[in-house]
Amino acid sequence: MNLADALSGSAGLDGIQWMLTGTPRRALRRELSALLTPPNMLGPCRLRSARLKPARRFVTFYDALIRVEGSSAYNIRPIAVTWKLNVERDRHHAEAKLAEVQAEAVRRGVAAPFRELAVDAPALGAHIRVSPLDVHFPQLVRLSDPQYVRNMVAGACAASGGVLEHAPAKRYSVTTLRYRPGKRHVLRYDPLDGPKRGALFAKLFSTGEEGERVFRLAKMVGKWLAEHGEGIAATQPLAYVADDAVVLCPQAPGTPLSQHLRRPTQTLALFLTNTGAALHALHQLPSVVTGSLALRDFAAEVRGVTEASDHICGLLPSIGTMLRALLDRAQELHERLPLEPPTFIYGELKAEHVWVGPDGLALIDFDGCCLGDPALDVGKFLADLQFWCTVYGQHELRQVQEQFLAGYGSGASVERVIRARLYEAIELVKQTVHRVRTPGHGWARRTERLIHCAQALLDDLQLSLGLPKK
Repeated sequence: MNLADALSGSAGLDGIQWMLTGTPRRALRRELSALLTPPNMLGPCRLRSARLKPARRFVTFYDALIRVEGSSAYNIRPIAVTWKLNVERDRHHAEAKLAEVQAEAVRRGVAAPFRELAVDAPALGAHIRVSPLDVHFPQLVRLSDPQYVRNMVAGACAASGGVLEHAPAKRYSVTTLRYRPGKRHVLRYDPLDGPKRGALFAKLFSTGEEGERVFRLAKMVGKWLAEHGEGIAATQPLAYVADDAVVLCPQAPGTPLSQHLRRPTQTLALFLTNTGAALHALHQLPSVVTGSLALRDFAAEVRGVTEASDHICGLLPSIGTMLRALLDRAQELHERLPLEPPTFIYGELKAEHVWVGPDGLALIDFDGCCLGDPALDVGKFLADLQFWCTVYGQHELRQVQEQFLAGYGSGASVERVIRARLYEAIELVKQTVHRVRTPGHGWARRTERLIHCAQALLDDLQLSLGLPKK
């Protein structure tokens, strides 16, 4: 086995397993150990996700367990590795910028016990980045510094004039929840002293304009749901800190709705009905409230799925062919359906974004809000329900979907529901390529099963429209 065959996809799943468990993984551990002082501090490296872009790159994300000197405990450091042929030093940013960010990390004490946080290893075929390094998000370093976090939160509280319902702590621990260099980062801040307080979450943005837009939009959505939500609220961001392009959010009490789908109950039925009602209320948001939002149409959704499915086409050619044919058929069907003007949509409605707390349901995460077909939201949630029912081995899919649709109400036209079923098929494929991402035991079987489910949805839709099945 060699790197070229594995990255091209020609070696199939065996090539991916070799990358994850064979010579490249051992070489990666040597590189990481060499960055540590002392080098024997590296413990297990747990794979979080992996994604192949055939003939281009293989991106892997790990949680590296780093031994705490003088104890048996470990700290977790997220690691991002991009494997590709002909690796050279990252020239997108000047080496001076990289050195500047690393120097700040060392000065703030957030680099230790790593001596360096970036390695470009041509012999290994890898770019290695260690949290909190990201030249695209230079504020990540200071936002990972507990002392800076304390001062930032205290400043945000003071600037709010008492409106911010969070008493700042004197000390915080910082945990990285999402480390995606060049794309997105999410941090968790846990108070370590004083009266019991909930955690804060820091969502970083590449530009101040984007962060401020998300903050203001979430506030407006929360106000609208408070007036029209019928039993469901929106978890409101606490503050937007412009100097750091970061939105601070409170911890949502309770558990995600996805966990409640393990065992359908009468209470779950109420949760699903309320979720449908809340979505219908969101679709009534007037444009004067939402302002200028980006448009997300069916063609863009299909393009996104097509780009994200490259690894399936490379590793499972027969399933890849089926997937591309399914997307082509979906576009043909969409052209036959009547459309309606774009409206406000949530964009990322899924059971993990609906939280069940002591005071009822709450929606979280409004980053994906945009203009589009409201059928996308409906179809995405229907697909999400199917995904979780498949994961949990539940057979009450039709029942839980009908409970959600009942809550969405009679305001949905027949045409919107038909388009929602079309989106359901597309979104099920999308969830398959994104969530069933790391090739391993059972990956091919799970992927094939979900693609067949999406294919069956299109078959049923064509029959209901009186069209011949292809």
